Amino acid sequence: MLLRVPDVFTPAQATACREALERADWVDGRVTAGHQSARAKHNLQLAEDHPLARQWGETVLQALSRNGLFHAAALPLKIFPPLFNCYREGGNFGVHVDNAIRDVRGTSHRVRTDLSATLFLSEPDSYDGGELVVEDNYGTHAVKLPAGHLVLYPASSLHRVNTVTRGARMASFFWIQSLVRDDGERTLLFDLDQAITRLGHDTPNHPALVSLTGTYHNLLRRWADA
Repeated sequence: MLLRVPDVFTPAQATACREALERADWVDGRVTAGHQSARAKHNLQLAEDHPLARQWGETVLQALSRNGLFHAAALPLKIFPPLFNCYREGGNFGVHVDNAIRDVRGTSHRVRTDLSATLFLSEPDSYDGGELVVEDNYGTHAVKLPAGHLVLYPASSLHRVNTVTRGARMASFFWIQSLVRDDGERTLLFDLDQAITRLGHDTPNHPALVSLTGTYHNLLRRWADA
């Protein structure tokens, strides 16, 4: 499932984050790439222990904690501390698959990367190129969202970032270990959750709501790793 999650950041938050990052010292983006990915990765990244990465990473996590659509789709168990990257003119990231396991630096914690997420921080008209291109069973999807919007997709997907030919593309990116590791099961739960929500809004006293909600939780109970 590929899902666009709007308004994770407000426009003011996206602007403030972007302006702070513009003054930061960037490092080669290959520092967090695996052996194969490093050969295809041509971008800049904020060091994981940089104070701005920690400050704005926490802001991203706080915003996600308030976003119901994100929680319904991802069913997050663990979230890797958000990272930040920048693609300037000529920057790109060739086709790759994300590492299955990510170690959280400075801790003994690991995150299984069930889902990948990109939070766009630059407005789409401020740069040319830079589309996130995700390949799945239903085709190829090019994603370039307004600042503050997020895209969520299976980390097992082949994906790339097209070359930026003008301006700069800044984003936060991170991975999620879901309560439900299987994308098909997670998608069924999300679709059921959204149907229950719509039914509850349109017909709050519908007798099927209790039964459908029970079915949702029984499926979650069956499939969850927690």
